[in-house]
Amino acid sequence: MSSLEPNSAGTPSRTCRLVTLGCKVNQYETQLVKEALARHGYREVNEHEIADLCFVNTCTVTANGESRSRQVVRQLAKSNPGTRTIVVGCGVTRSPESFRQLPSVHEVVTDRRELPDVLQRYGVVEFPRGIERFEGRKRAYVKVQDGCALRCTYCIIPQVRPHLISREPEDIEREVRQLIANGYQEIILTGVHIGHYGVDLRRRTAGAPRIRLWHLIDRLDKIAGHWRMRLSSIEAAEMTDEFISSVSSAEHLCPQFHPALQSGSNAVLSRMRRRYTKEKFIDIVDQLKEALPHPGFSTDVIVGFPGETDEEFAETLDVCQNVGFTKIHAFSFSAREGTPAATFPDRVHGHVINARIKALEDLELQLVQSFGENLKGSRIEVMVESIHPDHPDLVVGTDERYCPVILAGNASDLGQLRETLVIGVRQGMLWGQGAEVLQV
Repeated sequence: MSSLEPNSAGTPSRTCRLVTLGCKVNQYETQLVKEALARHGYREVNEHEIADLCFVNTCTVTANGESRSRQVVRQLAKSNPGTRTIVVGCGVTRSPESFRQLPSVHEVVTDRRELPDVLQRYGVVEFPRGIERFEGRKRAYVKVQDGCALRCTYCIIPQVRPHLISREPEDIEREVRQLIANGYQEIILTGVHIGHYGVDLRRRTAGAPRIRLWHLIDRLDKIAGHWRMRLSSIEAAEMTDEFISSVSSAEHLCPQFHPALQSGSNAVLSRMRRRYTKEKFIDIVDQLKEALPHPGFSTDVIVGFPGETDEEFAETLDVCQNVGFTKIHAFSFSAREGTPAATFPDRVHGHVINARIKALEDLELQLVQSFGENLKGSRIEVMVESIHPDHPDLVVGTDERYCPVILAGNASDLGQLRETLVIGVRQGMLWGQGAEVLQV
C-alpha cells in the first residue's frame, strides 16, 4: 500500500510534482492546488527526485495540447515510479477515458468543483479560497471567473467549461490585497471569459445588485499602494460604455487591452460566429484611444480559417494597421473535432498560412516600432523581470502598455515597478535610461 493511500496509517511521505499545460487560468488553478498541498505538509520535489503524488492540469484548446497533456502523464509515470497521478483540466473533461487508461493515473477529475473533495483523500482537509503568491513569476494572476457561454465555430472551450461561475468580489479583493501585501506589484485579472464576470452573481441572490467587470475594476482600484492591475483577453463586444468609463478613470489599471480580433474580414467573422464587425471593433478601439493616453493593444488572429481568401486576409492586415497592435498572436487554424469549423470545406494550404503569418509578424514589428517612437521622451513604469543576459547593469521588463523595455538596474529591482524615461526603440524593444550603452 502506498504511503499516500487514502486513509492509510502512519505518516505519509508528502512529496509532489505539479505540471501545468495551457492558459493563465490553468496556471492559477495549479498554484491554488500547490498552496493547498504545501499547507498540508507536501513538499514539491526537485528535478531529480521521485514524487509520491503528481498533479497534471491538462489543456485541450488544440489537438496538440491534449496530446501533449497525455504525453506528460506518461513521462511522469516513467520518471516517478510508484507515483499516484491526479489529472484535471480541459483535456480530462473532454476525453476522460483517454487519461484514465494512462499509467499511474489514480484520479480523473472531470469537474474542477470536485477537486477539493478529491484532495481530501490525500490529506488536504481544507482547500484555500485564494492564492497568496505566484511562484516563479514577478506578477500574479487572479482568476475572477470560469466558463464561456459563446459558441464560436472554431472553439472547444465552451464544451469543457460551460458553467459561468464568477467569484464573489469580496473574495477577489481579499486575494488581491494579500498578494500586494506579499510584494506583488502587478496583478493580472484573468478568467475563461472575463467579460462574462458577474453575469451569474445576480442569479444567486434575489434582489442582489448588478455586478459586472467594471464594478470589480472600480472596487479593486480603491486598494491603496504602489501596484497596478492588468486585464487578460476581453471581447470587444464587452467593452461597453460603462466599461470604457470605468477603465478611463481607474488609477491602478494598465492602459493596455487584449481584444481578440481573430479576423478583420466580416465574412470570416460571420463564419466564425463572432459578435462584432470589423467596423464595430475599430470603433471600440477608437473610443478607448480617446479615453486614455496612448493605450496599447494586443490581439489574437486565426490565420487560414476555412475559406479565407487573399482578399479576406488583406482585410485583417488593414484592421491590424488601423488599430496599431503592438503584439499580434498569430495562430494557424487548428480543426478541433467536435466544433462546427472542423467540418468546414475549403481548407487553406499550409504554405499559404505560413506566408500570411510572416506578413503579420512583419507588420507587428513595424507597428511596435511606430508605437515606441510615439513614446520617446515620456516616462513609463516598468515591471522588472530579469537581468539583461549581456549587461549586468541593465534589466529587462514590461511597461504598463505591455511593451518590452531595457533600462538601467540590478538584481534588487527584480519584481519591482521602476520608472524610466523612454530614450529610443530598437527592434520592438523600448530603451529606457541606461540602455544607450548597447550602442557602444
